[in-house]
Amino acid sequence: MKNSSNLKGIGFLLLAMLIGSTQAVAVKWIGGNYSVLEIVTFRSLVALPITVIFFRLEGRKGLPTTNRHTLQYVRGLFLFLSYTTFMMGLAALPLADVESIRFSGPLMITILSVLMLGEKVELQRWLALIVGFAGILLIVKPGSTHFNEGSLFVLASVLFYAFTVMLTRKMNATDSSATMAYFSSWVYLIAAFIFSPLAAAVGEIPDAHPSIAFLFHAWTLPTLLDLFIMAGLGFIWAAWAYFATRAYSVAQASAIAPFEYSSLPVSIMWGFIIWHEIPSVMTIAGAVLTLLSGLYILVLEQKQKKVKQIVADDAVLENNA
Repeated sequence: MKNSSNLKGIGFLLLAMLIGSTQAVAVKWIGGNYSVLEIVTFRSLVALPITVIFFRLEGRKGLPTTNRHTLQYVRGLFLFLSYTTFMMGLAALPLADVESIRFSGPLMITILSVLMLGEKVELQRWLALIVGFAGILLIVKPGSTHFNEGSLFVLASVLFYAFTVMLTRKMNATDSSATMAYFSSWVYLIAAFIFSPLAAAVGEIPDAHPSIAFLFHAWTLPTLLDLFIMAGLGFIWAAWAYFATRAYSVAQASAIAPFEYSSLPVSIMWGFIIWHEIPSVMTIAGAVLTLLSGLYILVLEQKQKKVKQIVADDAVLENNA
């Protein structure tokens, strides 16, 4: 029965990864014609009412509320920065490179857990972190003629997302996922409206790097197809969120989490089919190192959880004896 549930969860997660990958394809497809802030605005306008639907599906009434407004707004700002810098990276890098760099997420989260939460990290995990960052260096290639500044924006995106995960851990006990999504969508909209006039004041920069040009591109009236694509980003996010949530609700997290790395072959597939992109040997090698590092950290975390559970069970038995 457990194996059946895990297989179902794997199926939901793979579907979520496939759906989520189309977001990067859509942004890369239209990114050269519009401002990243314009795309974020249209996406958020669609996503906002969807978060209310999710809230109602949780059995709640009215609109989401919270007693932790400051944390919600800070979390939303980190998400906005993560999403925006991710799209800026997409404007300059092949899909495979972007996805490979995003594999550094577990590494960033582990380091921030030490710095912000004071968690103790054993030697094995530090070694895994070193291997993982060696993989990132192979992908980014700092100091070489092949270095692309767009990779810095993707790394910034991963860092901002890691901060988001830290705050999510703090709020999980009091605020639902729909509540957090609702407030973050509002922050997306407000931040886009604040930063857009600033970007317009600077204006388009001649011969700018594609990532920078994406940020300072003037707002233009989108074609009907492009407007549909921008709005569709909100629905893509909703579908990804639904199937990812379903995956982790029907299966064991330890059994299905490694399948999140399926996003790399999916990204390679889209990049080859649409833009004829072929990842370099260095990118593949770096992705493998980072992937193995992330998986090893996941295994260590599962072992720690089992040990803690055994200790807790023993304590209960002693108290009942």
